[in-house]
Amino acid sequence: MTELSNPLGLAQRLIQRRSITPQDDGCLDVLKGALESLGFICFDLSFADVRNLYARRGTAAPNFCFAGHTDVVPPGQGWSVEPFEAKLIDDVLFGRGAVDMKGAIAAFVSAVARLPATHSGSISFLITGDEEGRATHGTVKVLDWLKERGEPLDCCLVGEPTNPRALGDAVKVGRRGSLNAKLTVLGQQGHAAYPHLADNPLPRLVRMLQALTAEPLDKGSDCFEPSTVSLTTIDTGNPATNVIPAWTKAGFNIRFSDRHSSASLEGWLRALFATADPGGNWQLEIEVSGESFLTPQGPFVDAVCQAIEDVLGKKPERSTSGGTSDARFITHHCPVIEFGLGGATMHKADEKVSLSDLENLTRVYLRILERVLGP
Repeated sequence: MTELSNPLGLAQRLIQRRSITPQDDGCLDVLKGALESLGFICFDLSFADVRNLYARRGTAAPNFCFAGHTDVVPPGQGWSVEPFEAKLIDDVLFGRGAVDMKGAIAAFVSAVARLPATHSGSISFLITGDEEGRATHGTVKVLDWLKERGEPLDCCLVGEPTNPRALGDAVKVGRRGSLNAKLTVLGQQGHAAYPHLADNPLPRLVRMLQALTAEPLDKGSDCFEPSTVSLTTIDTGNPATNVIPAWTKAGFNIRFSDRHSSASLEGWLRALFATADPGGNWQLEIEVSGESFLTPQGPFVDAVCQAIEDVLGKKPERSTSGGTSDARFITHHCPVIEFGLGGATMHKADEKVSLSDLENLTRVYLRILERVLGP
């Protein structure tokens, strides 16, 4: 057993780097050194201001890829410890990125360190510094680079925190799509005492939003929860009390099941708003974070779920809930499944992971490698 067989040391060294997205702060250098000591060939890939790492050991198929990110969200307020100290208190490791997802990266490295070198196939790491940001110069760029090289991924495990309560609760076999929209309604400014001389856009916006939220989008499907519409902001930019504004805008997010696509939703939205405000002067801007996807059930998904049962004695839920992840890009290249630590403290103050969970995740990852690549 080597030093890397214990995930704690590497997890601490990763957490101690202030890799607030998209800054790296030497975090990938720490990981690169660990992987090179295990025989990986590493490629340092930078796109725009984002640093990424692809590493591979072996040349044979299948190429089993572990994907993740070393960038973290800002620490925010309310910590009882310094967020980048990686302090260990009563067998609990505190720090920004402990569960999302530097702890999982360390656990997978330790699993590889415990795996006999006689395994078949290859093992690779696809690690980005752009998952918590706009995700435009990270995983998607590395995947393009791999395609240009003619280097396929045969299956991929993403180490995002997937467990709502306890380790082994759930794996992610798909994700809902995400669409962000900005609706701007234009009117004519005027004096509040003379509304007939103005065109107030606010009542029109209210009608449009009432139409948007009046009925559920769907009741879900066999593998997906119902789609949701969440209003995120309403603004007029109007500091005065006696002025009817010239414009107002609202933002909203739609998390959608496989019953929809971003294109079908955009068509529905434009028709809905045209009916609610016929002849009105409004603009709709749409940004799509990702389409919904579902990894087909099969040997890879079964291997991951059976490995969790082997180690933890529980059958994980095969879930598609939650937000988006970089799995939305990887699904176009190979079967992808997500399994990591518990998500209860991710993005919060005092983000933390117990040493027992870190060790058990390492054991699960090792068992997955054994089931896919052989002991």
